[in-house]
Amino acid sequence: MRVAGFLFIRNAVKYDYPVKEALLSILPLCDEVIVSIGNSEDDTEELIRSIHSPKIRISYSVWDDTLREGGKVLAVETDKAFDHVSSAADWCIYLQGDEVIHEADYTTIRENMMRYKEDPQVEGFLFKYRHFYGSYDYLGDSRRWYSHEIRIIRNDKSIRSYRDAQGFRKNGQKLRVRSIDATIHHYGYVKHPTVQLQKHLNFEKLYNHSSLADKVSVKKLDAFDYERIDSLQKFTGSHPQVMQALIRRKNWHYAVDISKKNFTLKGWFHYWAEKLTGHRFFEYRNYKVVR
Repeated sequence: MRVAGFLFIRNAVKYDYPVKEALLSILPLCDEVIVSIGNSEDDTEELIRSIHSPKIRISYSVWDDTLREGGKVLAVETDKAFDHVSSAADWCIYLQGDEVIHEADYTTIRENMMRYKEDPQVEGFLFKYRHFYGSYDYLGDSRRWYSHEIRIIRNDKSIRSYRDAQGFRKNGQKLRVRSIDATIHHYGYVKHPTVQLQKHLNFEKLYNHSSLADKVSVKKLDAFDYERIDSLQKFTGSHPQVMQALIRRKNWHYAVDISKKNFTLKGWFHYWAEKLTGHRFFEYRNYKVVR
């Protein structure tokens, strides 16, 4: 069995993406890893090369910044990276620049890829998610955060990234996937508030023709407002080993009263239904789970 990893990245240093940690987290699982580097304004390429792994192959891309509707450019860049994966790979692990896999899940991931390698009914694997918010100590636990997503797919180039690169489809159809007991640690909202604001404004431009970023000169902003959140819970588990040094270098403090919630009546209903049953009802699913 041969496994490839792939991801795209742009301005990783400028916006403080933990892409080095993301890559380090999948290297033990992969025989090759494709990193598609977009036209950056910083030392993103030097950051990637500092890993010094012969498994990493760098490709270069120029982003089409006119694709500002629904994050389409993110799907385009995902497909570019995927297309550089060699035909020898059986499975492909996809991560975004702020996602990390915990080493405790390696065995489960390997076992499932091996077990279903020859089963055509399984086109990918579904991971659980932990979305960190404000700092490395808190998790978003409301429906605003997706609970699962596809992060391993077959090396089938008819599979394409869907919408804003959150998931995949094959010939326009939802993938048939197995749900596995492995978790993606998502660190998209744990940056210093000033860096988080700049990343947020930049990201908004990928989705809207008329974004807050275009109007920022009208409304003076100097930091991301982490207080505007509906619900958080304290994280009591362990972070991936590759994240430990980065976490120790954290240079801001964030404390929040997790007993305070900001829900509508409907939001309270969904929140408690999930807490009591462990099931998220009526969640959008861009995949078909096979048993």
